[in-house]
Amino acid sequence: MTIAQELDDQKGICQDVIFPPGDLYSDEPPLESELHLEQIMLLLKCLKWLWRDRNDFYAAGNLTIYYSPRQRKSEHFRGPDFFVVLGTERKTRKSWVVWEEDGKYPNVILEILSDSTANTDKDLKKTIYQDTFRTPDYFWFDPFTQEFAGFHLVDGEYQPLQPSGQGYLWSHQLGLNLGVYQGLLRFFTRDGQLVPTPEETAEQAEQKAEQAEQKAEQAEHKAEQSQQQAEQAEQKAERLAAKLRELNIDPDTI
Repeated sequence: MTIAQELDDQKGICQDVIFPPGDLYSDEPPLESELHLEQIMLLLKCLKWLWRDRNDFYAAGNLTIYYSPRQRKSEHFRGPDFFVVLGTERKTRKSWVVWEEDGKYPNVILEILSDSTANTDKDLKKTIYQDTFRTPDYFWFDPFTQEFAGFHLVDGEYQPLQPSGQGYLWSHQLGLNLGVYQGLLRFFTRDGQLVPTPEETAEQAEQKAEQAEQKAEQAEHKAEQSQQQAEQAEQKAERLAAKLRELNIDPDTI
């Protein structure tokens, strides 16, 4: 049961109740599938790791955004699957309450499509994000069909983003590309480099360490071979000098 439904069941409390600041929890339904959860967590993990030294943004998934002009929880709220707000404090929140966040709305929103939400994501939500939120970058992605589209707000209306040669879509707000990699949506840098997860970063560092160790071993082996060759050359020279002396020839005069 959602929080809103619980309020309906409480005698004497109406839907127009005004909550004290800070008491607004997210009221989002369960995710459509395990793949939806994996996609959301992947985007959050990558962005937070990439921006680990930044404290001027907030990124969340499946979290309610309350935006009632009358500051009422019972009206005007939406829960994007993934969103990023720039120019704000990086801290834990129960939900995003616009009137408690200096009127800030998300700079970037991504909806993960499903059979039950696709029409709403492409129509109603797109209109709300365009006309009310004024969110500059809006994307949607279907992890099952791989449908991927993005829009940028131009003169108050969403204009479709054109994919690059690699199929990436550029987010003006994030300064990053978004593209499909191994069946899921990932971030890419301007020059097309995959933004890694912390685990991928650790794995890459381990691989580099192993490669460096292999190169060091190869260099050591090469040095040993060079030393052996030098010793062999010296021994050969000594034998030759000995032979010359047997012939009464001073090798130092040759």
